[in-house]
Formats: sequence, C-alpha cells, structure tokens
Amino acid sequence: MAIDPKILELLVCPETHQPLSIASADLLGQLNAKVTQGQLVAHDGKAINSPLSQGLVRQDGRCLYRVDDDIPNLLIDDRIDL
Repeated sequence: MAIDPKILELLVCPETHQPLSIASADLLGQLNAKVTQGQLVAHDGKAINSPLSQGLVRQDGRCLYRVDDDIPNLLIDDRIDL
C-alpha cells in the first residue's frame, strides 16, 4: 500500500517545511546496500539495521524520512541524511 497522494501533498519536512516526495527505488536500493554493510545511520547517529521499503525525500534532496507500514516517521532525529 502506498501513501495517499492527497496526504503526501500535506506532508512537509518538520525542520525546513520543504515538500516531501516518494523516494525512488534506486535511492532505496543504495541505502539498503548501506544497511547490509552496517554503514547507514540516522541523523542522531544510531545505526539503522532494518531495510527501507519506503521513504520520503525532502525537496532539496538532503534527507530522507523513513516510512514503515505506510506510516511516515517525521522525527528529525530519525531521518537519514543524504
């Protein structure tokens, strides 16, 4: 199940208020390769150990917010800096 497009229009980065868009499969693949290698960390420095199935990318492309079970996690400390 994907995020409803009408909901996506309302979601913004909590830090900069820039719009968010759905992450590409290519980007998720690159990040999941880092998860497998133990090299992906959240903004707060905690290791990310589970693969990403969905994500929302900030308009400037500098960070990704994880989406788990169709629920966006918009906590700044949990974001992934790109």
